[in-house]
Amino acid sequence: MNTVQPGYEQQDFAHPGETREFPNGRLDLLHIGGAEIGRLTLQPGWRWSNDVKPLAGTELCEAPHFQYHVSGTLRIQTADGRTFDAVAGQVTALPSGHDAWVVGDEPVVVVDWWGASDYAK
Repeated sequence: MNTVQPGYEQQDFAHPGETREFPNGRLDLLHIGGAEIGRLTLQPGWRWSNDVKPLAGTELCEAPHFQYHVSGTLRIQTADGRTFDAVAGQVTALPSGHDAWVVGDEPVVVVDWWGASDYAK
């Protein structure tokens, strides 16, 4: 933790407090201000139902997410089968019960304020 002034904190994803790696991706986690903020980097070919489902042990991703999309295209499929794409510059609020995968050749990077602490555990 880098303390700027008493009561203030500053951290950098270049030096996360925790890193979790899984097939075709990784989660860098910061513990700051009493919260956990995650940066997910998902490589082309990553799909939740292929790469994280075996770790989670659930049919769909049950972690709700509140994410800012930094780069790449993430296709999200809801439990009822609807599909949409999230791209750089967008913010998504995803409830429990979804699948997701990288579209194209560019890695997906998202910053997740809600749902990262238990991701890929």
